Amino acid sequence: MIAVVQPFQAERVLAALEHAPIEACEVREVKGYGRQKNYLDEYRGSEYSLAYLPKVEITLWVADERTDEVVRTIVENARTGRMGDGKILVLPVLQAIDPPPP
Repeated sequence: MIAVVQPFQAERVLAALEHAPIEACEVREVKGYGRQKNYLDEYRGSEYSLAYLPKVEITLWVADERTDEVVRTIVENARTGRMGDGKILVLPVLQAIDPPPP
């Protein structure tokens, strides 16, 4: 599962996921855009117009039977109701390989 959220919502989402039934989690700062392409906004007191806006990508490994619960947790903690809230992508993991120790 990949969740892309607003940077100011990331800590809230991660705190809510702390007790969620996930196997593993990775967090990355990313830039991107969706339907709001090239809009003018105010971020930390200064206006800017960019095609790529700052986001936080949270990649989670979740058991199939827990997916709905984790999606609900993310939505409840990331949604502001404004354009640019992000997306949640639920993808199958076909194989996971742990490299053997040296």
